[in-house]
Amino acid sequence: MTTIDTNPAFSAKHEALINSVPLRDGSSIQSERVSYDHDGSPLEGYLAWDASEGEGRPGVLVIHDWFGEGEYVHARAQMLARLGYVAFAADIYGAGVRPQGDEAPAVAGAFYSDQQLLRARVQAGFDRLRWDSRVDPDRIAVIGYCFGGSATLEFARTGAPIAGVVSFHGGLITHEPADVADLRAPLLVLTGADDPVVPDEAVVAFENELRTAPDLDWQVVSYSGAPHAFTQPMLPSYRPKADARSWKAMEAFFDEVLA
Repeated sequence: MTTIDTNPAFSAKHEALINSVPLRDGSSIQSERVSYDHDGSPLEGYLAWDASEGEGRPGVLVIHDWFGEGEYVHARAQMLARLGYVAFAADIYGAGVRPQGDEAPAVAGAFYSDQQLLRARVQAGFDRLRWDSRVDPDRIAVIGYCFGGSATLEFARTGAPIAGVVSFHGGLITHEPADVADLRAPLLVLTGADDPVVPDEAVVAFENELRTAPDLDWQVVSYSGAPHAFTQPMLPSYRPKADARSWKAMEAFFDEVLA
């Protein structure tokens, strides 16, 4: 596993997103590109952390949308680093696979149809973050956006030792029969109330599946007027109020599960 130092520039909208989280006094946010692999397939992620903090910090694994690992999840990793977490934006697709436009649904679809591979690629990112000496391996949460939100929920079904899972406007995939027996991590599902990709009936079906595990800790929050991808400032679907509220909900959740 190799790392390559980098000091990236961000677009104006992503820079504004990063700056919505104030820098704490004395903090020193660092980042680097990280090369790793899964079963010999090269992957390339992005790590961000506050160098003023010591070792044994809680970690957050960030899973990208269907456009692949890129500037958006890098910005989110920077925001998490400002909160004191070691954040790793994992690569599900593979090094250099960053689809654009109409290519993205096909690439994402190949992983949706192979849940074993999808879960394994998230596991590879999780393992890479746990391996980092700056991280407390017992305090790692996983978050994801759109495709990544679905991926985090699928990974949680493996029973991996995750402290908590957050899905931002992810697809809510149900399983027949219900596949919740291995779920252990608390879940926070943040969805848009006007999301045609995840309509009300999909939310209810997902909640009903979770109800088959009565001891499972879960929350589903719907944001009025929010369509799919409501947290992504580069898209017309962006809704600043829902984005800010969902981020605050994640922060409160992390205060519980990563304490």
